[in-house]
Amino acid sequence: MVILILAVAFIAATFFAVLPSPKQISSPSLRQLALTTLQVLDTNKALSEAVFKNPPDQAWTDLEIALSASLPPNIIYNLTIYDMIKGSGDALTYRKFHSITNSESGLGTDSEASIYLVASTNATFTITPEKISGTLYILNCSDANGWWITGYTGQSLATDLQNLLSPYFNTTIMVQNTTDLGHLLDGTKISSSPHENVTNAVIINTFGEAVPIPAGYYTTQGYADGSYARYAYILGQRVNFHNWTWVSIIGYPFYYVTNTVTFESTHNSWGIYGMRMVSGYGLGCFLRGLDGQPYSYIRQSVGDVDVVYFSLDAHYYSNYYGIYPSPYQTATRALPSSIQSTYHTTIVSNVFDAVSNYYGAATFKHTGGTGKGAFTAIGLTRTPDIRVTALALLMYYNPIIYKSEFTLTAGERPTQRLVVLQLSQQGGS
Repeated sequence: MVILILAVAFIAATFFAVLPSPKQISSPSLRQLALTTLQVLDTNKALSEAVFKNPPDQAWTDLEIALSASLPPNIIYNLTIYDMIKGSGDALTYRKFHSITNSESGLGTDSEASIYLVASTNATFTITPEKISGTLYILNCSDANGWWITGYTGQSLATDLQNLLSPYFNTTIMVQNTTDLGHLLDGTKISSSPHENVTNAVIINTFGEAVPIPAGYYTTQGYADGSYARYAYILGQRVNFHNWTWVSIIGYPFYYVTNTVTFESTHNSWGIYGMRMVSGYGLGCFLRGLDGQPYSYIRQSVGDVDVVYFSLDAHYYSNYYGIYPSPYQTATRALPSSIQSTYHTTIVSNVFDAVSNYYGAATFKHTGGTGKGAFTAIGLTRTPDIRVTALALLMYYNPIIYKSEFTLTAGERPTQRLVVLQLSQQGGS
């Protein structure tokens, strides 16, 4: 009796059960297999070689062999190539160019497909970044020496930064000597470019811990208390007044002043002539000038926090802008978070996460008083990696990268074709 009851129950369950169709079972794996196959064929160049050649070119025979070798023996396929024809506006039409298959009777209804876009070698790939308003000034002073830029000169770093960042600015101007820097600090244009604008500019100091100082007014008015820290104070005032973003690419900012003519017989105690030591008073005085505080000969300390790691934002924008410095670096000159309250600044963007409230690379925007000026400090250990500087600036200004596109001029062969790979499984209907 028990056996009879179980048998009847099994027969009834089998009769009324609704089983999924083979298509529902196989379609996700077939779609994935189709896409993976296309990617492998494109990586091996079998696909791109054939797609832009007219049959019966040998490339099509090679593609058939590669396609058969890439698929399991129970899979039948149909590979179809389409031309993409652009009409009025953004409308696209697709015209069949060629197809190959290993099935004489078709694939049936239980099949799945993946699509893939293949570009030819004559396609042009363009990236158009949004332009940051304001002029980019890069210190390239021939009469200055750098410190903590081991292996480089300020001039070579200036050229590299120009190549890296100029696409993001309408105007990039190289400050060729300290005399031009003096004119710039006075609010005077230093080029013939009609697009140069002294206000709302970015100034990058490429000389590391040393900052160029113009002779004359700035060496006289910038000297007090036996130090040129007052010059750093004046720089802070100018950054506030002109609403500049001042960028220090490495190390302890404003630790030295440099002018190879004015200081030709003095050195920084390490044998680098043409500079005078200011120590940490330079940074303290700069921040007081930025905040509009009265001049005071005050020192601002920095922190040795050893290794710092990319922030989440830095990971994202590194990929977005295609700039890839090492995601972890050594920071022995990191700025403390406390300068936000002391000098009325706010951290707008940070390349590395804070360690014990110290930031290895961040942009501090002044928010007190008129709320003008910003300071990007890269407090990493030598040697300089200008990719960090570029990433910090782009994270702060956040220009948009417009979509890249393939272009085609009249009379050229198509630069892109659409590939559709349709797969079906034998015995699965």
